[in-house]
Amino acid sequence: MTIFAVTYKYSDDVATRDALRTEHRDYLRGLADQGLLLVSGPFGPDDPAGALLLFRTDDRSHVDALVGKDPFTVSGVIADATTAEWEPVIGPLLAAL
Repeated sequence: MTIFAVTYKYSDDVATRDALRTEHRDYLRGLADQGLLLVSGPFGPDDPAGALLLFRTDDRSHVDALVGKDPFTVSGVIADATTAEWEPVIGPLLAAL
């Protein structure tokens, strides 16, 4: 299986983001429970509003389909999402991947 890094850039619609946060996290938690999402989380408060997500799946189109169903994406909270294949080579997390 391949690892894909997805970067979310959030829109300025903080009210909708706040209203959908629980639904968004429940959706991602379900993907994690299936073994598709390895880890996700928002960037820090001093960085542009967005998040990083790491997926493990067979192909990029599957990742893009999963991102497309995220409640944040469906509602327009995600202003931009980029997906890149990622090849980790060094570090203690390799054993978990």
